[in-house]
Amino acid sequence: MARAQPYTVACEGGLVTASNQIDLLRTPGSAIELQNFEISVEGGYRRINGFSKYGGANATLPTGTTSTIQGIIPYADGVIVCASTNIYFSNDGVNWLQINRSSVSSSGDNHTAFTGRSLLTRTNQGQVQFALFEGPNYEHGQIVIADENNKPYSFRMEGSGAIASRTFFSEEITVSGTKGVQFITHHDRHLIAAGVEDNLSTVYYSALLDPTDFSGTGSGAITLTDQIVGVASFRADLFIFCKNSIHKLININTPSQTAVVPVAESVGCLSGHSIQEIAGDLIFLAPDGMRTIAGTARIGDIELGTVSKRVQPLFTTLAQNISQFEISSVVIREKSQYRLFYTNLSLGENAQRGIIGTLRPNGFEWSEIKGLEVTAVGSDFDATKVERYYHGSKSGFIYNHDTGDTFDGTAIAARYKTPDYDYGDLGTLKTLHYCKVSIGGEGEVSPELQVKFEYSNQNIPQHTSNFSFGTVSPAAIFGEAVFGSNVFGAVVNPMVRIPLQGSGTSNSFTVVSNDTKPPYKINGLYVDYIPSGRR
Repeated sequence: MARAQPYTVACEGGLVTASNQIDLLRTPGSAIELQNFEISVEGGYRRINGFSKYGGANATLPTGTTSTIQGIIPYADGVIVCASTNIYFSNDGVNWLQINRSSVSSSGDNHTAFTGRSLLTRTNQGQVQFALFEGPNYEHGQIVIADENNKPYSFRMEGSGAIASRTFFSEEITVSGTKGVQFITHHDRHLIAAGVEDNLSTVYYSALLDPTDFSGTGSGAITLTDQIVGVASFRADLFIFCKNSIHKLININTPSQTAVVPVAESVGCLSGHSIQEIAGDLIFLAPDGMRTIAGTARIGDIELGTVSKRVQPLFTTLAQNISQFEISSVVIREKSQYRLFYTNLSLGENAQRGIIGTLRPNGFEWSEIKGLEVTAVGSDFDATKVERYYHGSKSGFIYNHDTGDTFDGTAIAARYKTPDYDYGDLGTLKTLHYCKVSIGGEGEVSPELQVKFEYSNQNIPQHTSNFSFGTVSPAAIFGEAVFGSNVFGAVVNPMVRIPLQGSGTSNSFTVVSNDTKPPYKINGLYVDYIPSGRR
């Protein structure tokens, strides 16, 4: 009788959709499906957090009715959001103040005077970008808002506590006549504006230290030969992303040396809303996938590289259909994680998609998000230096992003599928004995295990039901455990033993859950199998 053989797999590598089965055998810890999981910085695959309404059970719609959220940014212990034709602020998600109002004098308005001002007439907003100016006399900074179809809008608030006790400043900004602006950023004490509808290849910059002045000393404009799709301040330079090229503006405060330097003349960017800074790099969506710009202190020492080769089919499909989607992105710094959302407004929530890239020692590892509808997402640090994340959707509500155990009360469907394992010999039949899964729950969880043989060949007997993990409890913490409920000395990542049945020359495993329970992490698998005759 043949002896049982062991096979151990560590969960690493993330989602791979661009390899064939032979290549996947060389990376057994990778996944061919990884839905609503994220790659942990420490290793392993963790089911993602959910989201919940900003304002809780009493949350209200900023506009008072269903209206797609086009932009969101944390500000002054609350959030600023853009929807329909208006701009709103709230610090509780229940009471919303409409802030697109006529210009306020340099001394500011109290709440009564500000709310008494006439509303600015604005056309429907497109996707919104924000720029934050911080100054020595600014408690919360000055926010500039660009929405594609209207003049940029400057807003500042001073004070804390009750909204009625604060002071308000507001002003529309003229960049180029009455035209709207698509892209803005703050760079070296200037406001940068681009994507003006009658001059899509020009970058405008404001006077020094004055984001509202585009005609005074220190202001200027530079025209390129390619259409601009995004701008980003990175280190000492302003990077200008175009449809078919990338450039950088250098020495903005030394007029005699101000120049535009080519970075890439054959690679462009698909969406300025995909550009983010992560781990000392800029990442952006290019026609051939996700790319980074890695710069050093030496001018011109720029390296461009594609970082999404393992999941290239996902980005190829996205690039081919980019016009169908609202693109938004955010970096979750504590997780070294980049999230890209692409939402089709004509589809329902369950059909929406996103992609997560986690930066690991060997580069980015990827996973997918399904069922999370995001039309705008933003993050910033609060007064206690804790980073806050929010997103909005077609529903018009604002949500606390990456928090809780549910999608606003709805179960999170998660799925991790391994490649098919042949255990080193595709010609030998193997009978599965048991599988041990290294799993760590952040509360009591109960995922299930699916087993399929020989690439789900329907001519091979297959299991129609799942194998149960049982209830996996979190590890007890000394001083907090209750006798009879927890076991002192429990390990952080226990091995759960699951008896198995069935035979085949190869098999795959799939961990699934669809519930409102806490996240859990899969660290690896240990398979005990018995080889038998050859086929």
